[in-house]
Amino acid sequence: MEELEIKTIFTIAFSGVEIPITETVIVSWIVMAILIIASVILTRKLKEIPKGSQTFLEAAVEFLNNFSKNQFGSFSKHLGPYMGALFLFLLLANIIPVLSPLSFKAFGFEFAPPFPIRPPTRDINVTAALAVISILLLIVCGFAARGFKGWFKRLLYPVPFMLPFNIMEYGTRLISLSLRLFGNILGAFVLMSMIEKLFPAVLPAVFSLYFDFFDGLIQAMIFVFLTSLYISEAVKLHEE
Repeated sequence: MEELEIKTIFTIAFSGVEIPITETVIVSWIVMAILIIASVILTRKLKEIPKGSQTFLEAAVEFLNNFSKNQFGSFSKHLGPYMGALFLFLLLANIIPVLSPLSFKAFGFEFAPPFPIRPPTRDINVTAALAVISILLLIVCGFAARGFKGWFKRLLYPVPFMLPFNIMEYGTRLISLSLRLFGNILGAFVLMSMIEKLFPAVLPAVFSLYFDFFDGLIQAMIFVFLTSLYISEAVKLHEE
């Protein structure tokens, strides 16, 4: 399918090397720009007595802080912001296709967007990169919480024979995080493309509520929940 192709929009030459800038990169920049602009707007002119959007913002931050404290304990002040930013990025990246401009012709004028806005999480490079960040953070937090000796001791749990399997677990978690998000978003994208071609009138709008919004929300929550679960296990200092 042509829709599955990750198109290169332009290239940047750097030290004799051409770096392709794909639609995934551009849409990811758009997602980041929206989040940055929204954060600047929502945090301007904060008041002691919250009203309107500030009430919602403070409730969301309070929920994130409580969640982080329950999951990470003393590490919450470092990991809470990452979890919040990760969730917002994934949520917006998953549902951003609703902002895709449409081609149209009117009064002799024709408009065609350079490329449709597709979820960057349908690109395995994005989901794999996020998974690598999460696994590296998991390892770093494990060292910080247990020290090298305690971290290596955990690899030998419950018996030294489990060492290669415990090491392999990091790889399976990396693959699981990468492919679960990628597969679900790509599958939803393919289904929506088929529905739009077969029933272009009404059904796409109805199914978009599930595949673009609900499924996008669920996949963002699952990725963040699994990441927090893995890191939570790494920072707990109880003796097994």
